[in-house]
Amino acid sequence: MVYFQALSLPCMNKVYLLLGGNAGNRKQYINKAIDELSLYPVQPGIKSSFYETAAWGKEDQPEFLNIAIYIETSLSPTELLNAIHEIESNAGRLRTEKWGQRTLDMDILFYNTEIIELPELTIPHPYMQDRRFTLVPLAEIAPDLMHPVFKKTISQLLEECPDKLEVRKVD
Repeated sequence: MVYFQALSLPCMNKVYLLLGGNAGNRKQYINKAIDELSLYPVQPGIKSSFYETAAWGKEDQPEFLNIAIYIETSLSPTELLNAIHEIESNAGRLRTEKWGQRTLDMDILFYNTEIIELPELTIPHPYMQDRRFTLVPLAEIAPDLMHPVFKKTISQLLEECPDKLEVRKVD
């Protein structure tokens, strides 16, 4: 009798991230962060255009550049968060002031359709429905993606978003 050992393939989780920054060479920091994701078990996917907007929350600072990306990964949510923090740190990110100026900010918007509430991590991102700078790039790559809490698509959330800050597509 011949026995075959079943190969166990890692589960690939579907994740949407928002990357942004408003200090230094913003585009370079974002592109380097996307490249650094390949150092982890991350399969890159679709990327939105780059978008520029005024600072949100703390307005007396330079404009932000943002991009939404889709990835697949075998990392757990907390492992992904740790990887993100390492990439942010490599970009010189210092966490000194909430919503303050930064070289790089990476947020996990969605992790599959999971709802996660941990002291260090909330998924879906708790403020995304209130931020055009998040919804506009995300709507470019996933307009029909359903928010698991609000049961609305990204397009619907964007239509209802109370934030009126202009979000401009840039090259």
